[in-house]
Amino acid sequence: MQNQELDRIASLLHSQGYITDPSVTMAVYLSMQLQKPLLIEGPAGVGKTEIAKVMARALDTDLIRLQCYEGLDATHALYEWNYQRQLLHLKMVEAQGTAPTQDLEEEIFSEKFLMRRPLLEAITYPKKPVLLIDEVDRADEEFESFLLEVLSDWQITIPEVGTIRATHIPQVIVTGNRIRELSEALRRRCLYLWIDYPDYDKELAIVRSKVPQINEQLAEQICRFMQELRQLRLEKTPGIAETLDWAKALSVLHFDYLPKEIIEQTLGVILKDWKDTRTAQLSLSELYEKTGVVSKLDNL
Repeated sequence: MQNQELDRIASLLHSQGYITDPSVTMAVYLSMQLQKPLLIEGPAGVGKTEIAKVMARALDTDLIRLQCYEGLDATHALYEWNYQRQLLHLKMVEAQGTAPTQDLEEEIFSEKFLMRRPLLEAITYPKKPVLLIDEVDRADEEFESFLLEVLSDWQITIPEVGTIRATHIPQVIVTGNRIRELSEALRRRCLYLWIDYPDYDKELAIVRSKVPQINEQLAEQICRFMQELRQLRLEKTPGIAETLDWAKALSVLHFDYLPKEIIEQTLGVILKDWKDTRTAQLSLSELYEKTGVVSKLDNL
């Protein structure tokens, strides 16, 4: 039975175009069965966020995303009062001169003036959603502490309204790029999955799946080049997202192999730092030879 369930999860992910492996399948399965958040860490661009998107499509539900950033606070993650609408309502009531003060206060702090932010929206959603808390390590430690309370109790207290409990506990995916170390308390509340850069075979399978129109020889050469490029000491190592952008760009240009001059002209698709571009340019001949492209072209 367990193997059947794991196969079903793998099939669901695959049907949505996500090339998975046993560790990812098991982590997603256990997260769903245990109703525990899944903390996914790894380099940028390796498909962490994509897991949440794929899960939402596979489970036929909606994705609610909380993008974390420095300075994010509970107000922007939970709720805000629509002050402009409240003020307009107060002016209208004042002009009519009909509502008692107590009734008016209760009215302007009713739910129709409440702006639901991602966390509140997730726990009050009419069906079980996928909640993506993206790049949690970009937020401050204070916000992380607040988040722990929400993930533990699945309820939110709004002073003017009262305590709102989860209608359905969301399926939670938390991602991080290890910009800072997350607290042990957050880690204990989550299952954990590390996603690294894909090996050659997996990267090639992803390119074939996401860019089906690409020439087979070109796809192989791109993936070999990316594998070698990641061995360099770069400031921002390109992930699978950059590989796919490059594959789509070269496919649009109708190439069926990887010319050296085109690599030089399109490095900006896969490298987003001038120092990295310079490093790659200095190592380009060596990288090009390691892809096996030179010998193929020499024989043409």
